[in-house]
Amino acid sequence: MMLDSWLKAYARKASPGDMYASATTGMAGHWLAMLGRLSDIGRGDFAALTDKVARQVTDLGVAFRLTGEQDERAWPLSPIPMLIGADEWSGIERGLAQRADLLEQVVADLYGPQALVTEGKLPATVVTGSPHFWRNMVGVTPPSGHYLHFYAADLGRGPNGDWRVLSDRVRTPIGVGYALENRLALSRATGDLLGWMNTRRLAPFFSDLRRGLSANCNRSEPRIGLLTPGRYNQSYAEQAHLARYLGFLLVEGDDLVVSEGQLFVRTIEGLKRIDALWRWMDTRFLDPLAFDGRSTIGVADLYEACTRGQLVLSNWPGAGVIESRAFAAFLPALAQALLGDDLILPNIATWWCGQPSERQIVEDDLETMVIGSAFEQELPFLGGARSCPGSSLTPDQRTELLAAMALRPMDFVGQEVVKLSTTPALSGGDLTPHPFALRVFVARDAQGAWKVMPGAFARLAAHGDIRAALMGDGDMSADVCIIDTAPVLPETLLGSLVNPPIRRLAGMLPSKAADNLFWLGRYLERAETTARVVRSILGGSIEVDSGPALTSQTILRLIDLLIAWGAVPREQRDWPLSTLCATALGDREQGGSVRSLMDSAGSIGKGLRERLAVDFWRLIRRPFPVVETPLTETLLEAASVVIDRISALTGLASENMGRTDGWRFHDMGRRLERAINTCRVTRHFAYDEASSDDLTILLELCDCQITYRTRYMAGPSLLPVRDMVVLEAQNPRSLTYQITRIDEHMRALPSLRVDGMPEAQVQQAGTLVATLAPMTGDTLPIRAIATMETRLLALSDAIGQRYFLQSRKADKPLGTNLLA
Repeated sequence: MMLDSWLKAYARKASPGDMYASATTGMAGHWLAMLGRLSDIGRGDFAALTDKVARQVTDLGVAFRLTGEQDERAWPLSPIPMLIGADEWSGIERGLAQRADLLEQVVADLYGPQALVTEGKLPATVVTGSPHFWRNMVGVTPPSGHYLHFYAADLGRGPNGDWRVLSDRVRTPIGVGYALENRLALSRATGDLLGWMNTRRLAPFFSDLRRGLSANCNRSEPRIGLLTPGRYNQSYAEQAHLARYLGFLLVEGDDLVVSEGQLFVRTIEGLKRIDALWRWMDTRFLDPLAFDGRSTIGVADLYEACTRGQLVLSNWPGAGVIESRAFAAFLPALAQALLGDDLILPNIATWWCGQPSERQIVEDDLETMVIGSAFEQELPFLGGARSCPGSSLTPDQRTELLAAMALRPMDFVGQEVVKLSTTPALSGGDLTPHPFALRVFVARDAQGAWKVMPGAFARLAAHGDIRAALMGDGDMSADVCIIDTAPVLPETLLGSLVNPPIRRLAGMLPSKAADNLFWLGRYLERAETTARVVRSILGGSIEVDSGPALTSQTILRLIDLLIAWGAVPREQRDWPLSTLCATALGDREQGGSVRSLMDSAGSIGKGLRERLAVDFWRLIRRPFPVVETPLTETLLEAASVVIDRISALTGLASENMGRTDGWRFHDMGRRLERAINTCRVTRHFAYDEASSDDLTILLELCDCQITYRTRYMAGPSLLPVRDMVVLEAQNPRSLTYQITRIDEHMRALPSLRVDGMPEAQVQQAGTLVATLAPMTGDTLPIRAIATMETRLLALSDAIGQRYFLQSRKADKPLGTNLLA
């Protein structure tokens, strides 16, 4: 009954053309059945359903970032999908395929014969005025013959049910990954609901996308990369998820290098050829030598790889010229000229002010139009906005606009005000109609034909421009389900049920990924050690039998460790212990605090989204424990929570990561950091005159108390403690154990030498093992531990020089095939 009352209330609020309230009889039945099932899943409480979907979004790690913000936000997914019938969708599919063909021909002409301009079908200013037109791409033909491999269109649905194209997008395909993630989250939250409704599956589209790019490469099993601007990009989470789902290599500009006109990725095995790139950055960032010299995220000489025909790029550099609002004014006529037909999906009406008659129309009807930049430039008199309704202009703004139009009329367009239909969404626990726009995606398949994704990314805008490329504050998204008339066969990205070829290769490891995995292990280990020191200080300061558990000198040594590690400033050395420990745990201003180290680990983890398991990612993203209150019990609890969390992360890495080169670098980073820290704490607490308290703390920091107590009846003694902490090969916390594991990892990693001799870093690791092997606790001088620490730091530098991108120079294996 509650659902019935909600739907009646909704129908009263819905605007003309609402997807539910104005649905045909057949589709209205689907809406009612779907809403009824959702009500059952939420047990009559749509708010509970919202929470259930939100949990799935969190588990999937779906996130986004608003412009100007550093922290990511949880992805806002409505639990109510939008339903579109198969018949209505077929018209959209035909219209988008036609439009993609038209845009392909236009781009091919602009960077080829340029007949459209010379024949007067397109003003030259519409082309050259765009910041996305690149003259140096004229005459540079893509190897596949296709300038566009991927296309997206923002669609609006009017009150009468007609669909219109609000804008065309070919530069960056933002939203396609979110559409996939919306489907995954909703499917997990609602069980078999989507299958029960005969919802078309998205997997075949992504399979066609992958095969389409592969078909244009010169190798039977090409290597395809997804080029990302980096983990601080607003849609990086989307890009990482897509790379994992499609099996593409997620790469940044620093990962890539052009040599002899071919593109390569820097890996721990040297250079490996890249055959195709699906780029997620604007053309001007691609190559600082050919486009914008200020770019720091591109690849030098990528333009050369394009001119030599050695690289497939989706989409071809410069294709973004067709995105400008000015182009929309000419597409209907261009469709007649190039296709001999009208557009199936019309634009919103657009008047380009570079033509005197159109400019006069815009000036006369200013109050009824949206006035915008023809080429997506910011308009100073609009506060930096790119468009606004003419009716909202103040008298001063109107005067400035008319003056600017008189000076440079070609920079402005007028467009009709779009009235959008609505769709049901949950707002404040109530069913509310929201205006929406769809971003629909089109990709070429292996035969070069256009395939439309049977679904879309629906953006439900809270305010502002519904056509904006990115989510805004308060916006929501919704899954879009295309409802078929017959059951939909299950299909995954693997395609048919035929078994694929069996492989046991783990794939190559880019140098930056190796670097990130290595330092992820180091930061986590460093954070755990720092938390253990804090816990020892707090535990040692608790009074036992009217006195502290540890002597003041031992506690001061622990504090000196925190100072040396940058966890607390030196001037805090004499502060109350609880305040000092609160700083070491939670002060972000201190680079060595546990919170800062965990933040660093989380930041690195963002760059490894496509390589980390969901459970690992969920743990590393959990909020840091509250440490503002300097109470000993609260701080002890916070330190223990951090240690437990890092132990869980270590366990996940140990049990769930395949024994690949990536796992080796992660484990090697952890082992190296533990080895260095073991040397430091041993020097601090196992010096020749060490007290019983010092040795007790050393055993605690190295997690060896129980082992020592079961082996020795007496209290801690210097030589046995040194032997256990430093030299015992069976002790997983000992220095020898760490170095032995590091040596094993180093020997298992690929070598760039072709003569069979060990590389320098492998020799260093082997020498460390050989140095410790003959020693025992009674023959181990404390100065040898200091020497070992110095050599471990040198080994860390050697690993970085050999495997990582510190010098932006990749080593080439002598005498091997560069094209491997």
